[in-house]
Amino acid sequence: MEDNKFFHSVYLNKDLCNGCINCIKRCPTQAIRVRKGRAVITSQYCIDCGECIRICNHHAKRSHYDCPDILGNYKYTVALPAPSLYSQFNNLDDINIVLTALIHMGFSDVYEVAAAAEIVSEASRKYIEEHQDQWPIISTACPSVVRLIRVRFPNLIDHLLPINPPVEVAARLARKYAMQKTGLSSEDIGIIFISPCPSKVTYAKSPIGVAKSDIDGVLAIKDIYPMLLPLMRTAKAAPMDLARAGRIGVGWGSNGGESAGIITDSYLAADGIENVIRVLEDMEDEKFTNLSFIELNACDGGCVGGVLTVENPYVAQAKLKKLNRYLPVSVTHSPPDLSDEELNWSEEVEYLPVYRLGSSMKESLMMMNRVERLCQKFPGLDCGSCGAPTCKALAEDIVRGKANETDCIHILKDHIHSLTSSVNSLVNSAPANEVNGNDYRYIFKQYLRKVLSDMSMLDATLNPSKDDDIDEEE
Repeated sequence: MEDNKFFHSVYLNKDLCNGCINCIKRCPTQAIRVRKGRAVITSQYCIDCGECIRICNHHAKRSHYDCPDILGNYKYTVALPAPSLYSQFNNLDDINIVLTALIHMGFSDVYEVAAAAEIVSEASRKYIEEHQDQWPIISTACPSVVRLIRVRFPNLIDHLLPINPPVEVAARLARKYAMQKTGLSSEDIGIIFISPCPSKVTYAKSPIGVAKSDIDGVLAIKDIYPMLLPLMRTAKAAPMDLARAGRIGVGWGSNGGESAGIITDSYLAADGIENVIRVLEDMEDEKFTNLSFIELNACDGGCVGGVLTVENPYVAQAKLKKLNRYLPVSVTHSPPDLSDEELNWSEEVEYLPVYRLGSSMKESLMMMNRVERLCQKFPGLDCGSCGAPTCKALAEDIVRGKANETDCIHILKDHIHSLTSSVNSLVNSAPANEVNGNDYRYIFKQYLRKVLSDMSMLDATLNPSKDDDIDEEE
């Protein structure tokens, strides 16, 4: 596998983390632990869905992405605005205003991801019709969903739609057209995506289904939004004719939009990562035998709900729906020179057994048995006080050698009570004339040290120190 398979855009600002357990309870893949007062992200479990960014009240979870200064690194730059960008503005009735503002901002040209979405919709309709043996086919437009299936649902990998997401198709076509238009080399052209979520930032750096993405940089919608507002006022006076997408393409910005582009009634569309997991679990149980297509979006409301946006996702959905009233059904169709490489996956998506306990079946079974025995010892409260999201997760951490039984406050409390009772029994039962004074004091001090040590562990759990640093897990 590639060395960068665990690149992540989501990261932790350790200075802002106070050790609360909000993130560990909401992470859909149990990728986060709290140890020594700080959150720790287990890299191979993370799918960059951004839920930890959304839930963290202390803004300790953040996302890597580029600064607008990246435009200065290229002789010619092409903006790839996501359809969700249009949903951020009030009373927008002409997409050309936003696209013209991007030109005023410093981009040399724009290529709408929505236009590429119409090409992908056309190709998807054909693929679904020709591959009925794979039904239901799962959309691959959301990188977090594909990563989730890759690590948790290996039996569903064969149901993935092997077509590049619209952002990748847009990037490849934009580069090709820019090279034809300017005569510049590929290295002189910067393809910059304006993203609603960290998941697509990760995709640009570590794509799935292709060896390398044609996206050179990613800007966050929330950073671009305040820059575009004053430029849109100027652009409104004389907008350029740049829009190349209709209802089908723009509709991809919210949940159900991709399915609408497939033009079928035999589909299911779900948004929100917890709902996505439930759908995938039901699909594994073969509950959807009568569906041809399943659209899944990790964010609530679809891409309009990404954590790098500024508008409420449901308000944004309403804005996008209103904007679509003014658009034709479809504008962009597959160009005659569209190559298979530009449209389809060139690499297979492989299962990553990151949750496997042992290196062999025998070792895994032994470790699973130990996990079950540990779970029987724990109270089953799933309180998160140990720093793991569930008692089972703590048991697995212990089996992997990354935690101790006494990390469970309830086990530690019982252990301290047991030691205290032992000391009390020793004091009460030892006849003074049968035990040497020095031996007695030594035994008593040993018990006392153990009690004090366990009390320190309990104090550290309840009142963690920020002095100890923890590196992010690899």
